[in-house]
Amino acid sequence: MDDLQLNNIQKHWDTLITSAVSWAPRIFTAVVSALLIYLIGSWMIRMIKKLVAKGFKKRNMEASLQHFLLNIINWGLNILLFIVVVTQLGVQTSAFVAMIGAAGLAVGLALQGSLTNFAGGILILLLKPFKIGDFISTNSGVSGTVQAIDIFHTKLITPQNQLIIIPNGVVSNNSITNFTQLGTRRTSLDIGIAYDADLKQTKEVLMKVIQKSQYALAEPAPQVVVTALGDSAINLSVRVSTTTENFWNMNEELIIGCKEALDKAGIGIPFPQRDIHVYNK
Repeated sequence: MDDLQLNNIQKHWDTLITSAVSWAPRIFTAVVSALLIYLIGSWMIRMIKKLVAKGFKKRNMEASLQHFLLNIINWGLNILLFIVVVTQLGVQTSAFVAMIGAAGLAVGLALQGSLTNFAGGILILLLKPFKIGDFISTNSGVSGTVQAIDIFHTKLITPQNQLIIIPNGVVSNNSITNFTQLGTRRTSLDIGIAYDADLKQTKEVLMKVIQKSQYALAEPAPQVVVTALGDSAINLSVRVSTTTENFWNMNEELIIGCKEALDKAGIGIPFPQRDIHVYNK
């Protein structure tokens, strides 16, 4: 009985040795080829990242977007390389693909709001409706100078030195007014004068104020135009262009200069008024 067991064990051992000897070249070839694929793939990933980084710099892409996209490319290529290496070793990759798909679906469902902001950040960084340093206004009434554009949020500094953080999904899905991008801004200063005033004289007086301004641009040409016959006054609009950085200085200068010039010329700026008629029977 003991001899029979020993013979069976010896047979199984011989079979194992024979199988190992027959499979050894295949296993060795698979391991060596997988190692070569890993080394060559890693080198190719580094070269691709360098080429992509150079391309981003030539296009003057935002630094935050460069960093993010390079990380996405790095992760994607490394996952692909891992799948190729594992396949070369003879492991079935369908389970890995299913796990990656399930994980992606779970993350997407859990982070729907964040993904909306993420997509908005990508659109802002790619399309560049504004950049750091621009003064913008959103249709929600928020205005300020852009301090930073992150992947999920945009940070604004208001003229009152307050920090406002806006989700990128809100910014990208709504209208934005960029006051800086074109380099110049044009005033639309409305002034009401009395009905008994001489309009031609008034326009000449206001135009002289514009000509004295150190900030006003000659092109496009400044204008003083009559816009409406109001209830209590004739409304004129003073329209002058200047560089973006001088806009508020010129706006204040024009308000003060126009008020002083009109007072000096004896042209009144009336208050709202009503005429009351009393009839006696």
